[in-house]
Amino acid sequence: MKFLCSISSVVLTAVSIARCSTAAPFVSSNAATLSSSSSVDSVFGVGRGGGIFGGNRKKDSVADVEDKLKAESGETFPALSQEEVEEWLGHIPVFAVTDSNGAGVVLKPDNSTSVMYFFFSPQMANATLAQLKSTNDSLDLKLSAFSLGKIWYKILNNKDQQEIKLKQPGADDSEAEVFSGGDVEYRIVPDTRDLLGARMLLTMTPEDGEEMKKAGDTMTPELAQKAVEKAMTESPEFKENYNEIPIFLIAQMRMQKPAEEGAEPKTILPMYFSLQTMVATWQQFMSAQGDPELKNMEPAINVMNLHKLVEMMRQPSEIDFRSCLLLPPIPAGGPGGAGASPVAAAGAPTPDAMGGGSTLGD
Repeated sequence: MKFLCSISSVVLTAVSIARCSTAAPFVSSNAATLSSSSSVDSVFGVGRGGGIFGGNRKKDSVADVEDKLKAESGETFPALSQEEVEEWLGHIPVFAVTDSNGAGVVLKPDNSTSVMYFFFSPQMANATLAQLKSTNDSLDLKLSAFSLGKIWYKILNNKDQQEIKLKQPGADDSEAEVFSGGDVEYRIVPDTRDLLGARMLLTMTPEDGEEMKKAGDTMTPELAQKAVEKAMTESPEFKENYNEIPIFLIAQMRMQKPAEEGAEPKTILPMYFSLQTMVATWQQFMSAQGDPELKNMEPAINVMNLHKLVEMMRQPSEIDFRSCLLLPPIPAGGPGGAGASPVAAAGAPTPDAMGGGSTLGD
């Protein structure tokens, strides 16, 4: 599985890597590429070598995922309701800088823009908090966690937001300026490592994969830099550092949900925010396999934009999204390991506390 290790080496060279959690997946016996005459290679839908990257990138990510995950029976599943989507996202934490009362802090990188950031990485949120406090020690700010499900429609994707009040932290309500909700731009920021991983997935060719595979444990900084530069300049998706959230999955990987009393165990498809967590989970499972052919297989990894995924869920589909589980990111082990704050380049933006109405996420 040296090719999987190679991509880890590249990302390690570019950014620090979070400690990966483990799980117990298994290979689905009804994957779309599986047939009675399939070789071990074709079970995973890739040839031995560079299959994890490259492949056929002529299809867009939506079509690719639809092809690989649709039910063999051809059954069409009903669309998820807004409430179901909110519940599906509800256990995913995101982090934001707030005042002591939990009111969101709006940054003004220039005179005409007001932005509030939500982060999947608590380390990136902490970096922003530290930057703001460094400009004014008297600011009474903190890091707050919110449910992604509760802010997805109410905050991030709501064009008809209620009026909000903007004021300096600690100022009296009488000093607040009233704005319509649409005057504040809400940005949700993925982990730097996973954004880079998604870009690399979409830009690496089989030839790149073979080159990395040959390098193996002797991966050079030059080779890593070449892959990173290509990912940063040529990726067809995930070009922005915010609002484009990559979700990773291996179509052949399934997990077993323990049976509730009087019910059968449920097979679920895990989807990951963290590429490293997914790869580590797969590697741990495969290393425990007795079959040497199976042990050395490299899976085909898919990446998809979370917004596009939610749009798919809201339509009737041949994919049973009610049997999919979104796994939250695993925080990095060390402080500051998730990369720099996205507002670092903006100088010292002015923080405003966003008051009025309910606390975010309520």
